[in-house]
Amino acid sequence: MELHDVWFVLIAVLWIGYFFLEGFDFGIGVLTKLLARGRAEKRVLINTIGPVWDGNEVWLLTAGGATFAAFPEWYATLFSGFYLPLLLILVCLIVRGVAFEYRVKRSGERWQHNWEQAIFWTSLLPAFLWGVAFGNIVRGVKIDREMEYVGTFGDLLNPYALLGGLVTLTLFTFHGAVFAALKTVGDIRVRARALALKLGLVTAVLALVFLGWTQVDKGDGGSLVALVIAVAALVGAIGAIRIGREGWSFALSGITIAAAVAMLFLTLFPNVMPSSLDPAWSLTVTNASSSPYTLTIMTWCAAIAAPLVMLYQGWTYWVFRKRIGTQHIAEAH
Repeated sequence: MELHDVWFVLIAVLWIGYFFLEGFDFGIGVLTKLLARGRAEKRVLINTIGPVWDGNEVWLLTAGGATFAAFPEWYATLFSGFYLPLLLILVCLIVRGVAFEYRVKRSGERWQHNWEQAIFWTSLLPAFLWGVAFGNIVRGVKIDREMEYVGTFGDLLNPYALLGGLVTLTLFTFHGAVFAALKTVGDIRVRARALALKLGLVTAVLALVFLGWTQVDKGDGGSLVALVIAVAALVGAIGAIRIGREGWSFALSGITIAAAVAMLFLTLFPNVMPSSLDPAWSLTVTNASSSPYTLTIMTWCAAIAAPLVMLYQGWTYWVFRKRIGTQHIAEAH
């Protein structure tokens, strides 16, 4: 296996890690409006991700940086062609981080309500837009012989990509509901289970249609295996939450995300951005990659730094592993 193939796999792993972790993170943000009753319960939900949400975004930064260094042509074409949706995602992530920090800086009702609204919308929009972006990458976009995107913003709003956005939105919200049931106690835990069950059924229908469409259009044997794993894990997650096994359900919903993202990357390889104008103009792991020397240096750096980052992040989750409820929220909040 060549180094550019290795880095394609590593970038896929980074996106899997990001969607696994930031998936329930976005889901919790959406649930502040769908699940929480009153300010105390909203605070409970926010506190479940309070110690970890910013660490989860490290995976996105690493995925973007790795793409820039390992596949500069991919990075350039992706960010020029998807400029508006990616800019919107970036603005949402910035506002979302500010909202988490500023919401409790003042006790005014209007002040807190406005920041809560910001948390909801800046969680919902990226959860949807990431699915749209990856749907277009897999489907193929208008790339010319110069490796430049020549389509319009409207070209990105096609039925396949929009369905992909609905899948990521519902899947992340389901993942977040399971996480909320895993991390809370009392009435909010019970309602999180019930909502997760409903969301899981909706997600299963949408995901089966989207992944099935992907398999028929772009798939092979490897992607079919990933599809079966994703569907089986999602069914298992729904069954586990139904009987109150939140830990198993969360693990299985995470496997669903991992398998679904893996399937998308399997359908891409060896392309990184297929051209819908001419397959010969597609960006591939060979024509879009950096030099072997650059990839070698990156590999050594990743081998040293990545285990340390994962150990630290794992330790953070272990420290903040206990369940919380409204009784843990100070009355002033």
